[in-house]
Amino acid sequence: MSARAVHTVLAAAVALAVLTVAGCTSPTRSTSMPPNEVIKTAQRDLTEGCLTRQGLAPPHPGARPASAARQQQVTRAVFGAGRTELSLKLPTGYSVRAHTDGCLAAAQRTLYGDQRRWFRVSTVVNNLKPEAAFRKEPLAEVRTRHRADLAEWRRLRARALINAKAHLQAESHRTAARD
Repeated sequence: MSARAVHTVLAAAVALAVLTVAGCTSPTRSTSMPPNEVIKTAQRDLTEGCLTRQGLAPPHPGARPASAARQQQVTRAVFGAGRTELSLKLPTGYSVRAHTDGCLAAAQRTLYGDQRRWFRVSTVVNNLKPEAAFRKEPLAEVRTRHRADLAEWRRLRARALINAKAHLQAESHRTAARD
């Protein structure tokens, strides 16, 4: 491993340690944070862990920018590469695509249990307002039409919250055991 790669890995480890010491992964913080923040924190932690296991440094604000080639390598590791395996055409005519092989996809599988289902329902739910505007219908009508998607979205979010709390608590215990 080159000196630069070792420096990059060490910088990521130090940044993760600072986050841990600051309380980002403590069980009390994860239970006191709003649910969206708990899930985002766990997803970020899982994604960064995946990158670190691949010898890549997660991007951090204020860090020295990596080379264009290294940035592309990190982007592919996070979001996946090659042919997009997931795709959904929206009523507005737009298509949304995602990979199943990146660190983000792995984090979503860990949290939501079913990345394909999460991709579909989150894409639909996140685009209800644009659909209402496109169809020139009230949002309430569009929500009624997507009642099943909204129920599935809530069910998967509830599962993700449970898994996120468990992950953050386990990380906190691992960190405490190392100290």
